[in-house]
Amino acid sequence: MNNSSFLDLDWAEIGQALIDTLLMLGTSTFFTVLIGLPLGILLFLTASGQLLQQKAVYSVLSFIVNVLRSVPFIILMIIIIPFTKLLVGTSIGVPGSIPPLVIGAAPFFARLVETSLREVDRGVIEAAQSMGATHGQIITRVLLREARPGLIAAITITAVTLVSYTAMSGVIGGGGLGDLAIRYGYQRFQTNVMIATVIILLVLVQILQMLGDRLIRSFQRK
Repeated sequence: MNNSSFLDLDWAEIGQALIDTLLMLGTSTFFTVLIGLPLGILLFLTASGQLLQQKAVYSVLSFIVNVLRSVPFIILMIIIIPFTKLLVGTSIGVPGSIPPLVIGAAPFFARLVETSLREVDRGVIEAAQSMGATHGQIITRVLLREARPGLIAAITITAVTLVSYTAMSGVIGGGGLGDLAIRYGYQRFQTNVMIATVIILLVLVQILQMLGDRLIRSFQRK
């Protein structure tokens, strides 16, 4: 085991790995919300007793979401390597990590969105309907507005989950802090690298959670 101190670390390389992790996190979170939000809304709307009740559509969507959620992320990354190469031209590095991150997180986020929308007071929706609001107006001006604290919490939880996913992507050469921890901390037994990357990931998670909590409190007061 290598007992080098933190002074021996290549901080420039760790800094680049952190930038790669932030790129993966930011891009994958953006596309996860872009895909997962409408999917979650559709799950809510087509559920039994909701505005667009469609049992068949809900069952199909729910099945797909459940299947994708049940596949361990590390296995999902390997399974979709051909698709990832087709989509972005590579299965390694930052670009190669984005598709599996999004595919792994979007169904999870969609369920959180569905849960948040279910918590909206039914009376508010019925009041909007009685005033002649269209389905689009109900979704944008009632459901999404009333569910804002829950949706922000969902984004925060998903972003924190994606941090761990980015670390796991290092197993297949995904880049970032996870890749650094595996190549140096695990394969070369450089314990100081492993500890440094873990500490940075912990700090990143704490920052995300604090920002999310602050936003939630802000919208709850409005």
